[in-house]
Amino acid sequence: MKIVIDAREYPTSTGRYIRKLIEYLEIIDADSDREYVIMLYSKNFNDYQPKAKNFSKVSADFKEFTFSEQFGFLRFIRSLKAGLVHFTLVQQPILYPGKVVTTIQDYSTLRFVNPSKNIIYFRIKQLAYALVNLIVPRKSKYLITPTQFVKQEVISFAHVKPEKITVTLESADKITVPAEEFSMLKNSPFVMYVGRALPHKNLQRLIDAFEILKQSHPDLKLVFVGKKDQLIERHLAYASKRGVKDVLATGYVSEGQLRWLYEHTACYCFPSLSEGFGLPALEAMCHGAPVASSNASCLPEVSEDAAHYFDPLDVDDMAAKINEVLTDEKLRNDLIKKGAEQVKKYSWKRMAEETLEVYKKASR
Repeated sequence: MKIVIDAREYPTSTGRYIRKLIEYLEIIDADSDREYVIMLYSKNFNDYQPKAKNFSKVSADFKEFTFSEQFGFLRFIRSLKAGLVHFTLVQQPILYPGKVVTTIQDYSTLRFVNPSKNIIYFRIKQLAYALVNLIVPRKSKYLITPTQFVKQEVISFAHVKPEKITVTLESADKITVPAEEFSMLKNSPFVMYVGRALPHKNLQRLIDAFEILKQSHPDLKLVFVGKKDQLIERHLAYASKRGVKDVLATGYVSEGQLRWLYEHTACYCFPSLSEGFGLPALEAMCHGAPVASSNASCLPEVSEDAAHYFDPLDVDDMAAKINEVLTDEKLRNDLIKKGAEQVKKYSWKRMAEETLEVYKKASR
């Protein structure tokens, strides 16, 4: 059987799931009679090189949420004569008549507006996204979600049966390259966040909480790790306008620098209002960082008792819980110990094995 996997998001942060899925499928299913075809954008075509003889790749230059995706991509997929298509995100040609497995990561795009986009265009995109999220779960033979939280969201929103959905927990990896000192933070205590500055990430309230923390921790820094874009610049401008000092954005960092940041942070803070899995918290735990986390969406499900939780809408509570992580040595040590145990519960290989079982069911 030919299985086609949509990997157009291969190089992105969301693409971590896709990269790991393909990596482990090549290990666990290399000797089967199943043929895998990986669809990639041409600009990222060389990012993936097949390692197993039953894996190949094709270029699929059909941008998401476009007429090209709905019609050109539809014709292209049909030309591949797939026995099964795994769409790793919900966006896909809704008229495709073949067997489909769809992974739904979360519903954040439905709930929050991206202020860096044209508001009219973004609202139209949200409407289209809502329509796709109603149609796709019903037409897909099986669905995959990263957590029970997202599974329940899909059941409630799309009104599909629970037995149609399989939860395949994602995982985190310890960075293996040597740690590379981030010189601007040497000998400085800092709280860090990794990721984009999208509205649901709740970074403005984190800045407000940091302003409170500065009163008792004048040397403390708040560090945003990730690409410096229009969204993060807005947050830096917000901090500057309020007179909050020592709010920094690193821009792109190397794997070695990221490892050093995780290993030296006084607290990893995850203030998000909505996540599908919440990978950065597990990544922080992999490197021995104590985690203070929002108690929203799936985050308590993923981190369990290995994080110190706060109400993400309550700035005072956020500041208080981060302060406890900074000052309570027993709490810090407990969080670090529990974090090291928590990450052992997750496995990319198991995720791929469970996904393969979904493929087998869908192909019957």
